[in-house]
Amino acid sequence: MITNQKKWDSYVLKNKDPYGKCCIDIAKRVMKILDEEKIFEPHDIIIQAEKDLGKDGITGFMTGIISLMIVQCHSRGEEWRKKWNKEWGDENREGVINPALLEIETNKRKL
Repeated sequence: MITNQKKWDSYVLKNKDPYGKCCIDIAKRVMKILDEEKIFEPHDIIIQAEKDLGKDGITGFMTGIISLMIVQCHSRGEEWRKKWNKEWGDENREGVINPALLEIETNKRKL
């Protein structure tokens, strides 16, 4: 169930290009699955949504954006955020981990 319709509508409005629309479509399908399933694993649901929609090969960045949309717009967003972040190794992080954004540390300098 979408709890922040205004935010969701802004995502839909701003993402009409094929790349953005793909993220919207998958996020929408994921949220529908979340409405139906009690127990879930975020990565598995994204893969299922991708297959259900006939999409193939979404990027890590796209999965992070999809997760952000779910966190900000769905009634189970906080539950999703915690599980998603745990899958990526930091269940205590406050934001949403995007697996495509890496932090590299060399000689105590972050790049």
